[in-house]
Amino acid sequence: MNSKLTDRFSTAMLTTALYIVAFMYLFPILWLLLSSFKPGSELFSYPLTIFPDNPTLDGYAYSWSTMQFIKYFLNTLIVAVVTTVLTVIASATCGFALAKYNYKWLNVFLICMLATTMLPTEVIMNPTFSVILELGLYDSLAGLIIPSINTATGIFMFRQYFMTVPNDLLESARIDGANEGKIFFQLMLPIAKPVVITLAIFSFQWRWNDYIWPLIVLSDPNKYTVQIALRSIIGAENIDWVLLLSSSIISLAPMIIIFIVFQRYIMDTSATSGLKG
Repeated sequence: MNSKLTDRFSTAMLTTALYIVAFMYLFPILWLLLSSFKPGSELFSYPLTIFPDNPTLDGYAYSWSTMQFIKYFLNTLIVAVVTTVLTVIASATCGFALAKYNYKWLNVFLICMLATTMLPTEVIMNPTFSVILELGLYDSLAGLIIPSINTATGIFMFRQYFMTVPNDLLESARIDGANEGKIFFQLMLPIAKPVVITLAIFSFQWRWNDYIWPLIVLSDPNKYTVQIALRSIIGAENIDWVLLLSSSIISLAPMIIIFIVFQRYIMDTSATSGLKG
């Protein structure tokens, strides 16, 4: 009897702690969302209130008419989609080679590649930017795409998945006359569909939310991504909070849609553990 009471008490305490942590994460987002429906006069009225007294959509209309969202969305979409496609292909081909080709130097390459995951992104930004300058890719969308294609996380995910595929399956395909390209694209890549979808979702998310690298590479306002466009709202002396709040919510809409559509893949902890953008 005491054991049951202890178990119930522990469950109740853990559940309460979970709700508290969830609330701590959700409260800033809820405040942002509700504040976007407030007129400017209510944003800094005292005492502060969570819910708007006079909710309005004027901020969204003002934001859509002021910000060139179509252009910024298009720029960001090009970068995110192209980078995601190339990242999946590059990661899958490299993961396939590491998993199924028996060369000693590949193990050394794998160790060196995994070692890069211990380096903060900021450490490699300076040499990467120097390469971008030398290649003439500064202030271009290609300068955002090319350095972001290879990711050790994606390569490792595919390598681990392909390791589970029996070698006999590949040998049978080779006996039937299939070359390495046909084996990869028609056999291995379809098998790895769960990893393809998972990496594609997170790669798209990483590129959509990327801020530091576009800030360094882009200087032409016509090529700004969504995150850089939001940063341009903040002036040196004043901030248009109504515009910033409503624009931030609009910029989140694609990510919310992706989460709703692909949430079962995003919530798959076995596939997403250890991911690093």
